[in-house]
Amino acid sequence: MTDDNAAAVAAAERWFVDHGLPYFVDDFRAGVARGLQRARLVAVFAGSVLVGALGGALVGAWLGAAAGLGAGLTIGGAVLATYAVATLRAWIIVGWAVRRTFRSLGLVLPLVTRALPLLLLFITFLFINAEVWQVAASLDGGILWVTVLLFAAIAVGFLLTRLPEELDNVDDEVESAQLVEACAGTPLEEAARGLAARVDKVGSVDAEVTGLQKANLVLVLLVAQAVQVLLLALAVFAFFIVFGVVAMEPSVVSTWTGGTLHPLEGPLGEVAGERLSLELLRVSTFLAAFSGLYFTVYAVTDELYRRQFFSVVIRELERAVSARVAYRSLRDGFTDNL
Repeated sequence: MTDDNAAAVAAAERWFVDHGLPYFVDDFRAGVARGLQRARLVAVFAGSVLVGALGGALVGAWLGAAAGLGAGLTIGGAVLATYAVATLRAWIIVGWAVRRTFRSLGLVLPLVTRALPLLLLFITFLFINAEVWQVAASLDGGILWVTVLLFAAIAVGFLLTRLPEELDNVDDEVESAQLVEACAGTPLEEAARGLAARVDKVGSVDAEVTGLQKANLVLVLLVAQAVQVLLLALAVFAFFIVFGVVAMEPSVVSTWTGGTLHPLEGPLGEVAGERLSLELLRVSTFLAAFSGLYFTVYAVTDELYRRQFFSVVIRELERAVSARVAYRSLRDGFTDNL
Protein backbone atom coordinates (compact mmCIF):
# COMPACT_ATOMS: atom_id res chain seq x y z
CA MET A 1 0.00 0.00 0.00
CA THR A 2 1.42 3.39 -1.00
CA ASP A 3 1.79 6.34 1.38
CA ASP A 4 -1.12 8.08 -0.35
CA ASN A 5 -3.31 5.01 0.10
CA ALA A 6 -2.27 4.71 3.75
CA ALA A 7 -3.26 8.34 4.35
CA ALA A 8 -6.58 7.77 2.57
CA VAL A 9 -7.25 4.65 4.66
CA ALA A 10 -6.51 6.54 7.89
CA ALA A 11 -8.82 9.39 6.85
CA ALA A 12 -11.56 6.91 5.93
CA GLU A 13 -11.25 5.15 9.28
CA ARG A 14 -11.61 8.48 11.09
CA TRP A 15 -14.73 9.13 8.99
CA PHE A 16 -16.27 5.81 10.05
CA VAL A 17 -15.51 6.51 13.72
CA ASP A 18 -17.00 10.01 13.47
CA HIS A 19 -20.18 8.46 12.09
CA GLY A 20 -20.59 5.95 14.92
CA LEU A 21 -19.28 2.93 12.99
CA PRO A 22 -16.02 1.89 14.69
CA TYR A 23 -16.55 -1.78 13.84
CA PHE A 24 -16.18 -0.92 10.15
CA VAL A 25 -12.51 -0.19 10.91
CA ASP A 26 -10.42 -3.35 10.80
CA ASP A 27 -8.19 -2.53 13.77
CA PHE A 28 -11.13 -1.50 15.96
CA ARG A 29 -13.06 -4.61 14.99
CA ALA A 30 -10.13 -6.88 15.78
CA GLY A 31 -9.84 -5.36 19.26
CA VAL A 32 -13.57 -5.74 19.85
CA ALA A 33 -13.45 -9.35 18.68
CA ARG A 34 -10.75 -10.06 21.26
CA GLY A 35 -12.91 -8.41 23.91
CA LEU A 36 -15.83 -10.67 22.97
CA GLN A 37 -13.93 -13.92 23.39
CA ARG A 38 -15.88 -16.39 25.49
CA ALA A 39 -13.29 -16.61 28.26
CA ARG A 40 -13.25 -12.84 28.71
CA LEU A 41 -17.03 -12.54 28.65
CA VAL A 42 -17.43 -15.30 31.25
CA ALA A 43 -14.84 -13.64 33.49
CA VAL A 44 -16.45 -10.20 33.16
CA PHE A 45 -19.95 -11.55 33.75
CA ALA A 46 -18.82 -13.52 36.79
CA GLY A 47 -17.01 -10.46 38.13
CA SER A 48 -20.08 -8.27 37.64
CA VAL A 49 -22.28 -10.80 39.46
CA LEU A 50 -19.80 -11.02 42.33
CA VAL A 51 -19.33 -7.27 42.67
CA GLY A 52 -23.09 -6.67 42.32
CA ALA A 53 -23.88 -9.30 44.96
CA LEU A 54 -21.37 -7.82 47.42
CA GLY A 55 -22.58 -4.29 46.82
CA GLY A 56 -26.22 -5.34 47.06
CA ALA A 57 -25.55 -7.20 50.31
CA LEU A 58 -23.90 -4.16 51.88
CA VAL A 59 -26.66 -1.80 50.78
CA GLY A 60 -29.32 -4.33 51.78
CA ALA A 61 -27.89 -4.63 55.28
CA TRP A 62 -28.07 -0.87 55.61
CA LEU A 63 -31.28 0.10 53.76
CA GLY A 64 -33.23 -3.14 53.38
CA ALA A 65 -33.62 -5.97 50.91
CA ALA A 66 -35.42 -3.94 48.23
CA ALA A 67 -32.71 -1.27 48.15
CA GLY A 68 -30.08 -3.99 48.13
CA LEU A 69 -31.67 -5.66 45.10
CA GLY A 70 -31.75 -2.42 43.16
CA ALA A 71 -28.20 -1.55 44.17
CA GLY A 72 -26.92 -5.01 43.24
CA LEU A 73 -28.46 -4.86 39.77
CA THR A 74 -27.17 -1.34 39.25
CA ILE A 75 -23.62 -2.14 40.38
CA GLY A 76 -23.48 -5.30 38.28
CA GLY A 77 -24.83 -3.41 35.28
CA ALA A 78 -22.29 -0.63 35.86
CA VAL A 79 -19.45 -3.17 35.73
CA LEU A 80 -20.75 -4.56 32.43
CA ALA A 81 -21.29 -1.05 31.07
CA THR A 82 -17.75 -0.06 32.03
CA TYR A 83 -16.38 -3.07 30.18
CA ALA A 84 -18.51 -2.24 27.15
CA VAL A 85 -17.33 1.36 27.14
CA ALA A 86 -13.67 0.43 27.59
CA THR A 87 -13.46 -2.62 25.34
CA LEU A 88 -16.36 -2.45 22.89
CA ARG A 89 -15.92 1.26 22.03
CA ALA A 90 -19.52 1.89 23.04
CA TRP A 91 -18.82 5.56 23.76
CA ILE A 92 -18.20 6.16 20.05
CA ILE A 93 -21.68 4.95 19.09
CA VAL A 94 -23.38 6.70 22.02
CA GLY A 95 -21.52 9.94 21.33
CA TRP A 96 -22.53 9.87 17.68
CA ALA A 97 -26.19 9.19 18.56
CA VAL A 98 -26.31 12.04 21.09
CA ARG A 99 -24.66 14.51 18.69
CA ARG A 100 -26.94 13.46 15.88
CA THR A 101 -30.06 13.78 18.01
CA PHE A 102 -29.26 17.33 19.09
CA ARG A 103 -28.18 18.31 15.56
CA SER A 104 -31.51 17.09 14.18
CA LEU A 105 -33.90 18.43 16.80
CA GLY A 106 -35.89 19.98 13.96
CA LEU A 107 -36.71 16.44 12.83
CA VAL A 108 -36.96 14.84 16.27
CA LEU A 109 -39.44 17.32 17.76
CA PRO A 110 -42.18 16.80 15.12
CA LEU A 111 -41.76 13.04 15.42
CA VAL A 112 -41.97 13.10 19.21
CA THR A 113 -44.87 15.57 19.32
CA ARG A 114 -46.79 13.25 17.02
CA ALA A 115 -46.87 10.60 19.74
CA LEU A 116 -46.77 12.88 22.79
CA PRO A 117 -50.36 14.26 22.81
CA LEU A 118 -52.03 10.84 22.69
CA LEU A 119 -49.49 9.50 25.15
CA LEU A 120 -50.07 12.32 27.63
CA LEU A 121 -53.84 11.97 27.26
CA PHE A 122 -53.61 8.29 28.16
CA ILE A 123 -50.98 8.66 30.89
CA THR A 124 -52.72 11.66 32.51
CA PHE A 125 -55.75 9.51 33.25
CA LEU A 126 -53.41 7.10 35.01
CA PHE A 127 -51.83 9.98 36.90
CA ILE A 128 -55.14 11.02 38.43
CA ASN A 129 -56.05 7.44 39.28
CA ALA A 130 -55.97 6.50 42.98
CA GLU A 131 -54.86 2.93 42.33
CA VAL A 132 -51.78 4.09 40.39
CA TRP A 133 -50.80 6.35 43.29
CA GLN A 134 -51.30 3.53 45.75
CA VAL A 135 -49.09 1.18 43.74
CA ALA A 136 -46.36 3.59 42.64
CA ALA A 137 -46.13 5.57 45.87
CA SER A 138 -45.75 2.37 47.87
CA LEU A 139 -42.64 1.37 45.90
CA ASP A 140 -39.50 2.20 47.82
CA GLY A 141 -36.39 3.36 46.00
CA GLY A 142 -34.97 -0.10 45.32
CA ILE A 143 -38.14 -1.68 43.93
CA LEU A 144 -38.94 1.45 41.89
CA TRP A 145 -35.48 1.36 40.33
CA VAL A 146 -35.85 -2.35 39.53
CA THR A 147 -39.19 -1.55 37.88
CA VAL A 148 -37.55 1.15 35.75
CA LEU A 149 -34.79 -1.28 34.77
CA LEU A 150 -37.43 -3.87 33.86
CA PHE A 151 -39.24 -1.42 31.57
CA ALA A 152 -35.91 -0.47 29.98
CA ALA A 153 -34.93 -4.11 29.46
CA ILE A 154 -38.27 -4.88 27.78
CA ALA A 155 -37.88 -1.84 25.51
CA VAL A 156 -34.33 -2.81 24.50
CA GLY A 157 -35.38 -6.41 23.89
CA PHE A 158 -38.25 -5.26 21.70
CA LEU A 159 -35.96 -2.99 19.68
CA LEU A 160 -33.38 -5.73 19.22
CA THR A 161 -36.02 -8.02 17.73
CA ARG A 162 -37.47 -5.40 15.38
CA LEU A 163 -34.60 -3.13 14.32
CA PRO A 164 -32.75 -5.75 12.24
CA GLU A 165 -35.80 -5.76 9.95
CA GLU A 166 -35.02 -2.13 9.08
CA LEU A 167 -31.61 -3.22 7.77
CA ASP A 168 -32.85 -5.88 5.35
CA ASN A 169 -31.97 -3.87 2.24
CA VAL A 170 -29.04 -1.84 3.55
CA ASP A 171 -26.31 -4.25 2.50
CA ASP A 172 -27.60 -5.34 -0.89
CA GLU A 173 -25.37 -4.99 -3.91
CA VAL A 174 -24.25 -1.42 -4.58
CA GLU A 175 -24.44 -0.02 -8.10
CA SER A 176 -21.29 1.71 -9.30
CA ALA A 177 -23.08 5.06 -9.71
CA GLN A 178 -24.58 4.71 -6.24
CA LEU A 179 -21.11 3.98 -4.86
CA VAL A 180 -19.67 7.19 -6.27
CA GLU A 181 -22.64 9.23 -5.08
CA ALA A 182 -22.50 7.77 -1.56
CA CYS A 183 -18.77 8.48 -1.16
CA ALA A 184 -18.97 12.06 -2.47
CA GLY A 185 -17.54 14.43 0.10
CA THR A 186 -15.83 11.64 2.06
CA PRO A 187 -12.16 10.63 2.16
CA LEU A 188 -13.15 7.66 -0.01
CA GLU A 189 -14.41 9.66 -2.97
CA GLU A 190 -11.37 9.04 -5.18
CA ALA A 191 -11.22 5.34 -4.30
CA ALA A 192 -14.94 4.98 -5.07
CA ARG A 193 -14.49 6.49 -8.52
CA GLY A 194 -11.65 4.12 -9.28
CA LEU A 195 -13.61 1.11 -8.08
CA ALA A 196 -16.72 2.19 -10.00
CA ALA A 197 -14.70 2.38 -13.19
CA ARG A 198 -13.28 -1.08 -12.53
CA VAL A 199 -16.67 -2.73 -11.89
CA ASP A 200 -18.58 -0.83 -14.55
CA LYS A 201 -18.88 -3.97 -16.68
CA VAL A 202 -20.87 -5.81 -14.00
CA GLY A 203 -22.49 -2.66 -12.66
CA SER A 204 -22.54 -3.60 -9.00
CA VAL A 205 -20.40 -4.91 -6.15
CA ASP A 206 -21.24 -7.06 -3.17
CA ALA A 207 -21.85 -4.96 -0.06
CA GLU A 208 -22.98 -7.65 2.37
CA VAL A 209 -22.24 -6.79 6.00
CA THR A 210 -21.98 -9.55 8.59
CA GLY A 211 -20.75 -10.21 12.11
CA LEU A 212 -19.63 -7.27 14.19
CA GLN A 213 -20.19 -4.84 11.34
CA LYS A 214 -23.85 -5.88 11.13
CA ALA A 215 -24.05 -5.56 14.91
CA ASN A 216 -22.64 -2.04 14.60
CA LEU A 217 -25.47 -1.05 12.27
CA VAL A 218 -28.05 -2.45 14.70
CA LEU A 219 -26.38 -0.67 17.63
CA VAL A 220 -26.46 2.63 15.75
CA LEU A 221 -30.22 2.29 15.27
CA LEU A 222 -30.71 1.08 18.85
CA VAL A 223 -28.79 3.91 20.48
CA ALA A 224 -30.32 6.57 18.23
CA GLN A 225 -33.80 5.34 19.17
CA ALA A 226 -32.87 4.97 22.85
CA VAL A 227 -31.73 8.61 23.02
CA GLN A 228 -35.10 9.74 21.67
CA VAL A 229 -36.98 7.52 24.13
CA LEU A 230 -34.91 8.87 27.02
CA LEU A 231 -35.62 12.47 26.03
CA LEU A 232 -39.34 11.74 25.80
CA ALA A 233 -39.36 9.97 29.18
CA LEU A 234 -37.58 12.94 30.79
CA ALA A 235 -40.13 15.30 29.21
CA VAL A 236 -43.00 13.22 30.60
CA PHE A 237 -41.35 13.13 34.03
CA ALA A 238 -40.95 16.94 34.06
CA PHE A 239 -44.56 17.40 32.90
CA PHE A 240 -46.01 15.31 35.70
CA ILE A 241 -43.82 16.95 38.33
CA VAL A 242 -45.13 20.37 37.25
CA PHE A 243 -48.68 19.10 36.80
CA GLY A 244 -48.64 17.40 40.20
CA VAL A 245 -47.33 20.47 42.00
CA VAL A 246 -49.95 22.68 40.35
CA ALA A 247 -53.03 20.44 40.34
CA MET A 248 -52.70 17.80 43.05
CA GLU A 249 -53.82 18.85 46.51
CA PRO A 250 -51.73 17.31 49.31
CA SER A 251 -54.87 16.21 51.12
CA VAL A 252 -56.08 14.28 48.05
CA VAL A 253 -52.70 12.63 47.55
CA SER A 254 -52.58 11.69 51.22
CA THR A 255 -56.02 10.09 50.95
CA TRP A 256 -55.06 8.15 47.83
CA THR A 257 -51.80 6.84 49.26
CA GLY A 258 -53.43 5.97 52.59
CA GLY A 259 -50.78 7.69 54.69
CA THR A 260 -48.92 10.88 55.39
CA LEU A 261 -46.99 12.73 52.71
CA HIS A 262 -43.22 13.05 52.71
CA PRO A 263 -42.43 16.55 51.37
CA LEU A 264 -39.00 16.99 49.83
CA GLU A 265 -36.46 19.09 51.62
CA GLY A 266 -34.14 21.64 50.10
CA PRO A 267 -34.71 24.72 47.91
CA LEU A 268 -37.33 23.10 45.67
CA GLY A 269 -39.18 21.76 48.67
CA GLU A 270 -39.25 25.20 50.25
CA VAL A 271 -40.75 26.72 47.10
CA ALA A 272 -43.34 24.00 46.40
CA GLY A 273 -44.11 23.07 50.02
CA GLU A 274 -46.03 19.85 50.60
CA ARG A 275 -47.06 19.69 46.93
CA LEU A 276 -43.59 18.43 45.93
CA SER A 277 -43.42 15.12 47.74
CA LEU A 278 -41.55 11.85 47.55
CA GLU A 279 -44.80 10.19 46.48
CA LEU A 280 -45.11 12.58 43.51
CA LEU A 281 -41.55 11.77 42.45
CA ARG A 282 -42.24 8.04 42.59
CA VAL A 283 -45.45 8.24 40.58
CA SER A 284 -43.85 10.55 37.98
CA THR A 285 -40.86 8.23 37.65
CA PHE A 286 -43.06 5.16 37.26
CA LEU A 287 -45.24 6.78 34.58
CA ALA A 288 -42.23 8.24 32.75
CA ALA A 289 -40.64 4.78 32.53
CA PHE A 290 -43.93 3.32 31.30
CA SER A 291 -44.18 6.14 28.74
CA GLY A 292 -40.71 5.29 27.46
CA LEU A 293 -41.79 1.69 26.89
CA TYR A 294 -44.99 2.83 25.17
CA PHE A 295 -43.08 5.17 22.86
CA THR A 296 -40.57 2.44 22.02
CA VAL A 297 -43.37 0.17 20.78
CA TYR A 298 -45.08 3.06 18.99
CA ALA A 299 -41.90 4.17 17.22
CA VAL A 300 -41.27 0.75 15.69
CA THR A 301 -44.87 -0.08 14.78
CA ASP A 302 -46.15 3.28 13.47
CA GLU A 303 -45.59 3.40 9.71
CA LEU A 304 -45.39 7.19 9.41
CA TYR A 305 -42.86 7.47 12.23
CA ARG A 306 -40.77 4.69 10.71
CA ARG A 307 -40.76 6.40 7.31
CA GLN A 308 -39.81 9.78 8.77
CA PHE A 309 -37.21 8.72 11.34
CA PHE A 310 -35.77 5.43 10.14
CA SER A 311 -35.60 6.48 6.49
CA VAL A 312 -33.18 9.27 7.44
CA VAL A 313 -30.98 7.02 9.55
CA ILE A 314 -31.16 4.17 7.03
CA ARG A 315 -29.94 6.49 4.27
CA GLU A 316 -26.94 7.35 6.42
CA LEU A 317 -26.25 3.68 7.02
CA GLU A 318 -26.61 2.86 3.32
CA ARG A 319 -24.05 5.56 2.61
CA ALA A 320 -21.72 4.06 5.21
CA VAL A 321 -22.11 0.57 3.73
CA SER A 322 -21.25 1.92 0.29
CA ALA A 323 -18.26 3.74 1.75
CA ARG A 324 -17.20 0.46 3.34
CA VAL A 325 -16.99 -1.12 -0.12
CA ALA A 326 -14.54 1.57 -1.23
CA TYR A 327 -12.66 1.28 2.06
CA ARG A 328 -12.25 -2.47 1.67
CA SER A 329 -10.96 -2.10 -1.86
CA LEU A 330 -8.54 0.61 -0.77
CA ARG A 331 -7.40 -1.33 2.26
CA ASP A 332 -6.82 -4.46 0.19
CA GLY A 333 -4.90 -2.50 -2.40
CA PHE A 334 -7.46 -3.31 -5.08
CA THR A 335 -7.49 0.23 -6.49
CA ASP A 336 -3.69 0.26 -6.72
CA ASN A 337 -3.95 -1.86 -9.82
CA LEU A 338 -6.50 0.19 -11.67
